Amino acid sequence: MTNTVISSASKEVTIGFDQPFVVIGERINPTGRKLLAAEMKAGDLSRVQSDALAQVAAGAHVLDVNAGIPLADEPAILADCIKLLQSVTDVPLCLDSSMVDALKSGLEVYEGKALLNSVTGEEEKLEIILPLVKQYGCAVVAISNDDTGISEDINVRFEVAKKIVERASDHGIPASDIVVDPLVMPVGAVNSAGAQVLDLVKRLRNELKVNTTCGASNISFGLPNRNGLNSSFISMAISCGMTSAITNPLHSDLMQAIRGADVVMGHDPKCADWLQAYRESDSPDGSVPRGRRGGRRGRKRRE
Repeated sequence: MTNTVISSASKEVTIGFDQPFVVIGERINPTGRKLLAAEMKAGDLSRVQSDALAQVAAGAHVLDVNAGIPLADEPAILADCIKLLQSVTDVPLCLDSSMVDALKSGLEVYEGKALLNSVTGEEEKLEIILPLVKQYGCAVVAISNDDTGISEDINVRFEVAKKIVERASDHGIPASDIVVDPLVMPVGAVNSAGAQVLDLVKRLRNELKVNTTCGASNISFGLPNRNGLNSSFISMAISCGMTSAITNPLHSDLMQAIRGADVVMGHDPKCADWLQAYRESDSPDGSVPRGRRGGRRGRKRRE
């Protein structure tokens, strides 16, 4: 079984085949959030802090941190965000940027073993990002596209993932430190997108023996009742072997689907997390009452 261990200064989280599903909170991202972008650019990180604490309270095990703001000092802002988050929460962080200088800046101030988001199969990216992963001893998200773009053929995406794993090995980076994103495309645009990615997750697990993640909400883009569709997709993805996702833990129905899938897959021993989250629910539909959304909060994950 492959385990990808990341950590903060005081807590480990293990992404693994026989581990509970890992939720990577997506909210600290100024893309499409004009107010957050303006605040971050002005040096006001109060919303970053409140978003972080809300996501952890809702059950996030890792926080994705993105500071990609046009015409802003992204390396400085990302480093400031990381220092702030490390002072208010103990969950590991996923450093998310397309700018190498920003990733370096974030890694320099990070305490623990970060998850770097991301590297692709593009030659230029491989030559820049993989040495950075090796230097700082972090784990990395590997996105299954290359210089030719994103293929609708899952065989091509599998080969891109295989290429990244092999090139990482050349740099002394083990497959256990590679978390592959098979790329979830909108099912409203590509009708077979859901079935294809589920098949690809199985191959990545069985053949490459790597952990996986995705931007889970991509599946429902352009469709109504997105949370309902996202919840269905994430349950099915877990059953096919997906081990983590970058998503919004503030959606209680999504978190319920994840916890339920963990129970069914045998990844929640004695149903402890399910019971902690829902045993004392005051609502007839089993939604999580205020103050009981922590689920796995505080538990250290170990190999």
